[in-house]
Amino acid sequence: MNESVRDLSDGTPPNGAAVEPSQALGREAARKPRRRPHLGILIAVSALGPMALNIFIPSMPGMQAIFNTDYGTVQLTLTLYLFGVAVSQLFLGPLSDRFGRRPVLLWGVLLFLLGTLLCAFASSIGALIVGRVIQAVGGCAGIVLGRAIVRDTHGREESASMIGYITMAMVVAPMLAPLLGGFTDDLFGWQASFFLTFLVGAVVLLFAWFLLFETHFDRHAVTSPLSMVKGFGTLLKDPAFTGYAINVSFTTAVFFSFLAGAPYMMIEVMERSSSEYGLYFMLNAISYMTGNFLAGRLSMRVGAERMIFTGSVLALVGVALMTGFALGGEMTPVMLFGPVMFVGLANGLSLPNATASAISLRPDLAGTASGLVGFLQMFVGGLGTLVVGHFQGDSALPMAMVMSAAAILALLGHFLARFALSLRGAASASASGD
Repeated sequence: MNESVRDLSDGTPPNGAAVEPSQALGREAARKPRRRPHLGILIAVSALGPMALNIFIPSMPGMQAIFNTDYGTVQLTLTLYLFGVAVSQLFLGPLSDRFGRRPVLLWGVLLFLLGTLLCAFASSIGALIVGRVIQAVGGCAGIVLGRAIVRDTHGREESASMIGYITMAMVVAPMLAPLLGGFTDDLFGWQASFFLTFLVGAVVLLFAWFLLFETHFDRHAVTSPLSMVKGFGTLLKDPAFTGYAINVSFTTAVFFSFLAGAPYMMIEVMERSSSEYGLYFMLNAISYMTGNFLAGRLSMRVGAERMIFTGSVLALVGVALMTGFALGGEMTPVMLFGPVMFVGLANGLSLPNATASAISLRPDLAGTASGLVGFLQMFVGGLGTLVVGHFQGDSALPMAMVMSAAAILALLGHFLARFALSLRGAASASASGD
C-alpha cells in the first residue's frame, strides 16, 4: 500500500537535498548516548490515564442523588475527561520536543495528582467536572510521552514490540479499574476510588523521578506552531488519511458510547451493583485483548485492509445484535454485554491497523499524524458519550442507535480510504505507463 512513499524515518533528506544546520545539530544530538528508562515505569505512567478514566465509571449513576443533578450532567465527568485527553494530545508532544520528555511527563503526573485530589474533595458536580478535566490532561502525558520515549531509544522493529507491551498495559488498566472502582464504591463510597488513584499516582511519580531518564536531546528540530497547523491541514486534505481517521474515530466512538450508557442501564435500570458491572466489564476488555493479539499475529499475513474491514463489519454485527435485544424489550446483563464482546474483538482487529495505516501515509509527518489521529479519536469518542448522555433513558435503544450510527460511519471511512488509495494507485500506474 505504501511502497510509493519512501520511509523518511531515518532522517535522510529526500531527493538529495542539502542538510540544514538545525538538521545537522539534530543528528549530532541523536548520536548522544541515551539511557533507556525501564519498561515497567513506561507501562506505569501510560496506564494512569486509562485507569482514572474507568475506575470512576461504576460510581457515576450514584452522583445524581449525591449532587442532586441529572445524569446528562454527571455524564460530563466522562465526556470532558475524554475531551481533555483529546486536546492535550495536540500539545504535549510539541512541548516535550521543546523542553524534553522527562520534565513534561513529571509535571503531567503532578497535574494528574492535583486533579485527582480536587475530585476527591469536590463538594459540587461542577468542581468534580473541573477536577476530572485536570486529571485527564495530566494523565494523558504518560500515554503520549511513553510512546515518544520508546521511539527515542529503540529502533523501528524493536519499538513496535515495546509499544505492544505498553498498549497491553493500557488494556489491562481499564479492564481491572471498573472492577476495583465498583468494589471500593460499594464498600467505602465514591471518593474512595479517587484516593486509591491518588495513591497509585504518587507511587508512580516517585518511581518516575528516579527511573525516568531524559531521552530527547534534539531541541533544535522543534516544529513551530504554524508548521504544526499546516501539517494538520496537509493531512486532512488527503482523503486516504481522512478515511482512516474516520474509521479510527468512529470505531472508538462505538465503544465510548457504550461506556456512557452501560453503567446507568446496569445499575439504575437493572438494579445491579457497581461491582457486578465491573465484573461484566472485564469480558469486554478480554475480548479487546484477544483482538489485539489476533491483529499482532495475523496483520502481516492477511494485510491491514482486510483486518480493518473484518473489524468494522464485526462491530456492525455486535451493535445490530444489541439493537435487536433493545427493540425486544427488557434487557439483561448478558444481552447488554454479550454483543459488546463482538465490538471489543472488532476494535482490537481494526484499530491498530487503521492507526498504523493513517500514520504511514506521510512518514515525514508521522508525529503530526499520530497526534491528529489521537485527537480525533478521543474527540469523536467524547461526542458519542455526550449524545448518549443527552438521550439516556430507561431503554438501551438510544445507546444502541448511537453505537450503530458510529459503526456505519467507521465502515464508510474505511471505504473512503480504500477508494482514495485505488485512485492514487491507478494514477501512479498511468504515469508510469506514459
